[in-house]
Formats: sequence, structure tokens, C-alpha cells
Amino acid sequence: MTNSGGNSGAIWAHFALFTVGAIYAGNYIVAKGLMPDIVGPSGFIVLRVVGGTAMFFAVMLILRVLGVVKIERIARVDFPRLILCGLSGVAINQLCFFNGLALTSPIHASLIMTVNPIFVLLISAIFLSNKITARKIAGICIGGTGAGLLLLFGGQTSAVESGASWEGDLLVLINAFAYGIYLVAVKPLMSKYHPLTIISWVFLFGMVFVLPIGMDQVLDIQWALLERPHFQGIVYVILGTTFLAYLLNIFALNNVAPVVVSIYIYLQPLIVVLLVGILAFVGSGNYHNDINSFTCLFAFAIFTGVWLVSVPKGWIIERIKG
Repeated sequence: MTNSGGNSGAIWAHFALFTVGAIYAGNYIVAKGLMPDIVGPSGFIVLRVVGGTAMFFAVMLILRVLGVVKIERIARVDFPRLILCGLSGVAINQLCFFNGLALTSPIHASLIMTVNPIFVLLISAIFLSNKITARKIAGICIGGTGAGLLLLFGGQTSAVESGASWEGDLLVLINAFAYGIYLVAVKPLMSKYHPLTIISWVFLFGMVFVLPIGMDQVLDIQWALLERPHFQGIVYVILGTTFLAYLLNIFALNNVAPVVVSIYIYLQPLIVVLLVGILAFVGSGNYHNDINSFTCLFAFAIFTGVWLVSVPKGWIIERIKG
């Protein structure tokens, strides 16, 4: 019975991770379609962070009333780390991502985001003295080369109509680096507090940083002129990408190993390409102009590098045998 339950939990975890990948992939298309004409990128982050903060604290209070979790008191010594997490994991991360996405194409943004495990490895090696093996060094070199070439030549090899640009790609790259800092900084807190407690406080501190930057763009939104698809897109980003995706990730981490979760980062650009292809087929959007031999070559280098960095040697064989 135990094994059956474990297998059932793992199956649902993979379903949750696939759903998260699909939500994030859709976010590239949905958010890109709204920026900057409907909502400015920094203003979008204000809506996302304020909405996420409210929902996370609301869920925590509801679960407290139901007796599922307790309201935890944060130690004073942990507040600087939470502030750093709010700055890197919410403010810099999300502001750079949405401003970068507004300047580049969904395909480029989704590909560059996959280098995050490489940044996590490098930051962990610097601050946590984690050992870097020869295999991982090769992965850093190969993945870094692919990302660098995409950054330098991606906009030149794409059709002008696609909207890809090195400025946008660079901002997305900074976003991936900031999120890497967040993942390393938040790790010690995970053993002390409930994940919902951590993300609630992280979003709260992140909100303090993003409000002064994006509030003007929020005030510029012409709410009376927005149509139903615009509201649906905003709700998708706030409720789906910010709130639901995180909760599903937490569920998955309780049932499968972190390395399994990291593998699903490959899913996002693949689904983005699929969505772009569907949009092109129905005659909507021109993001498919970024799909060319150069982009595919750079993507292959990035995927190979991230695989070498994040997946242990012999992992596939072990999963087949096990």
C-alpha cells in the first residue's frame, strides 16, 4: 500500500510539474501580448506582486483557521535574508524578466531562462563552497556559450518583425541570475519555516521594492478601455503564473526529488514553440520568425549545458532500473 501511494503521489507530482511548465510557457505569450500597450512591464509586476502577496497571506490565514498550519514568528536574525530574497527573487527577478520580455521574443526569453541551474551552481560554489566537477564545468562552458551566442547574434539572425533584441535578452539573463541568488539565499530558511510563510514574507518585502518603480505605470492603465481578453490575461498572470504555479511546485517538491523538478525547465521553451506554432497557424502573432537554424543550434548548446550541470551522471539509467 505504501508503494502504491508513493507511486500515486509521484504521478500527481509529474502532472503538477507539467501544469507548471504549461502555465509558465503560456505566460510568455500572454504577458508579451499585453506589454507595453495595455500594461507597462513594471506596472504589471506591481499588479503581480501585490496580488500574489495578498493571496499568499490569505491562504496562510485560512490554513491557520483550519488548523493546517500555524502562524510562525520570524526570528529577527532572518529578516535581512528575507529582504535579500525579496530583492533578488521578486523585485530584480520579476522586473528584469517582464521588462526583458517586453523587448524580446517569447522564444528567446524561454531559452535564456533555462540557464538558471548554471547560475545556481556558480553561486552555490562561491558562497556555499560547493564542489564543481569537470562534467559541470563542461556544462557551464557549453551552456554559457549557447546563451552568449543567442544574446549576441539572436536578434540579428531573427526576422525584424519577431521583436527579438539583445537588450531584452540581457534583462532576461539578469533575471535568471537574480533568481539563482534567491534560490541559494532562501535555502537556509526552508529548514526553519513553512514554505508558505517564506514566500509570503518574500513577496511582502519584494512589494516594498517594486511599488516605487512600477506604480506610475499602474496609474497609467486605462482600465475603462480594457476588454475582456485583457482582463483575462492579467488574471492569468497574477493567479496562474504567480500563485497557482508556486503552490503546484511546492506539492511536487514533497513527492519527487529537486533534480526531477529542475528537469521540467526544459519543458517551457518546447511548449512556447508549440504555442507559437499554433498562433502562426491561425494567423496570429509573428513570434515564429525566431525559429531558425541558428536559434536551434544555440538552444541545443544551452540544453546540453544545463543537462550536464543539473542532471547527475547515470540518472536516466538509474530511473530505468528503479
